[in-house]
Amino acid sequence: MRTEGDRWDIVSSVGWTALMVAAGRAVERHRPDPLVDDPWAEHFVGRADTPQPLPTHPDQPWPDPERVDGERTVVDEFWTVMSTYQGVRSRFFDRALLDAGVDQVVLLAVGLDARAYRLDWPAGTTVFEIDQEQVLDFKDEVLTTAGAAQRCRRVAVGVDLRDDWVGALRAAGFDADRPSAFLAEGLLPFLPAAAESELLRLVGTLTAPGSTLVVENFAAAFAQLQHDPALPRFGRPFGVEMTGLVDLTEQRPHPAEALRGDGWQVEVTAGRDVAQRWGRPLETMSTGTTLDSEFVVARR
Repeated sequence: MRTEGDRWDIVSSVGWTALMVAAGRAVERHRPDPLVDDPWAEHFVGRADTPQPLPTHPDQPWPDPERVDGERTVVDEFWTVMSTYQGVRSRFFDRALLDAGVDQVVLLAVGLDARAYRLDWPAGTTVFEIDQEQVLDFKDEVLTTAGAAQRCRRVAVGVDLRDDWVGALRAAGFDADRPSAFLAEGLLPFLPAAAESELLRLVGTLTAPGSTLVVENFAAAFAQLQHDPALPRFGRPFGVEMTGLVDLTEQRPHPAEALRGDGWQVEVTAGRDVAQRWGRPLETMSTGTTLDSEFVVARR
């Protein structure tokens, strides 16, 4: 369960979800027609000290404690949908950040995102990566060992988003008087409602005209997943209680509504529509769960 001021590394609590997302990108890279080419994702998965190996190829099953005689289980189905979604989500946000046309990019709760190493950024771009220090330390060690080369100026900012991340970002060289692009990918459901509102407000204070904010709205999908029998089995082999990572008891406004109220011009796209358009349909699971996320792109 989450506690106030909790911290984590890459194999525990919220940090483990970043590893799971990296596994999804690795799976996407090994498809015949990948939406994302992330050669570093498999390195992250391989270097992590997990009690069970995470799958990195489309034909590899998820470790399920209730599997019988090699059968395909609801957890395999869940992982197939989730890994497919990771490819769709990553590709959409890749495009949104590059299309923003700015030379300052801020990745909030970056996890094991390798965009600074895998995207063709325009010359002069600085990518600021914000996350807890243990996560960034693991990431740096793996990328250095793998010989990864940055495709932009990358600045790691080791700070928790519950602390003074704005001050840390400014101290790292971010210029709020110039246009920028911010990304909140896989983040908002893990924040309390008040912290989510405060985060969006603070981003508003840092973004000059011409800026872009890209947000994943995953709350509705996670609300369904909370009741899906596959979810607790999904994290159990890794000692992670998935249902305890997110508090959905609080009412929170739709991020698009909050952003429009702060003067942003907002476009909302259903993730399922994007997946269908790119040949990665997100099927309804046999448990009845649908992955109804939204991609929110806001501009100043």
